[in-house]
Amino acid sequence: MKRHRRSVRVRSGFTLVELLMAIAIMAMLLVALFTFVFSMGEIWGHGSEKRLFEQHVNAVTRHLEAMFRRATLPVGASAVAEPFTIRELRTGSGTGNLLGFDLTNGDRILVWNGPPLPEVKCSLGIEPNRGLMLYWQSKLEINHATEPPRAVLVSPFVTKIDYFYRDEESGSWRSGTAPQKSSEGHWLVPDSIKLTFAHGAATAERTLTLPARNGALPLF
Repeated sequence: MKRHRRSVRVRSGFTLVELLMAIAIMAMLLVALFTFVFSMGEIWGHGSEKRLFEQHVNAVTRHLEAMFRRATLPVGASAVAEPFTIRELRTGSGTGNLLGFDLTNGDRILVWNGPPLPEVKCSLGIEPNRGLMLYWQSKLEINHATEPPRAVLVSPFVTKIDYFYRDEESGSWRSGTAPQKSSEGHWLVPDSIKLTFAHGAATAERTLTLPARNGALPLF
C-alpha cells in the first residue's frame, strides 16, 4: 500500500518538461494577443486619421459654399449685380489675382478683437507651405485703402485651386490654375472652382459652383 500511494503522488504532479511546455504555450498566446491588439490599434489609428481628414475637407467645403451663397444675397432692397470678381492683391507670397467677394455681415472665421466687422471684402488664395488663405478687410475701416488685408488660414491641406469656365456658345469647358481673361483683356469670373486637398498619402478634391449672378438669387 505504501508503494502504491507513493506512485500515485508522483504521477499526480507535473514534470519539468510539462511546465516548460506550458510556459512556452502561454508565451506564444501572449505574443499572439499583443500582436493582435497592436495591429488593431494601428488600423484604428490610421482609420481615425483618414476620417478626420475627410471631416476637415467636408467642413471647409460646406463653409465656403455658405460664404458664397451669402455673397449673392441682396443688400437692403438692392440685388447684388455681380457678387464675385477677380482682385489683384498683395499677399505674403507676392502679388496675385484672386477670387474676390463681399460679405455684408462678415463671418465667424474672420478673427477680430471686437464685434464682427460688416461690409467685408474677401479674397481666396493659396500660399506655399501654408495652404488656403482668406484675405479680408472691412470697407468701413479708416485705412482700408492703404493698409494690407488681414489673412486667416482656412485649410493647411489645400495645395491647389483650379478655375473652370464654361463657354456659353459651345458649351465646352476650360480650366486653369489661375484666373483667365477675355479676348478684350477683362478678367473673367469662373463658373466653379476645384480645391485639391492633400495630407500625407490622402488626397481629396472638391468642386464648388459659384451661385447665380447678375442679380439672380441662388437656386437653392
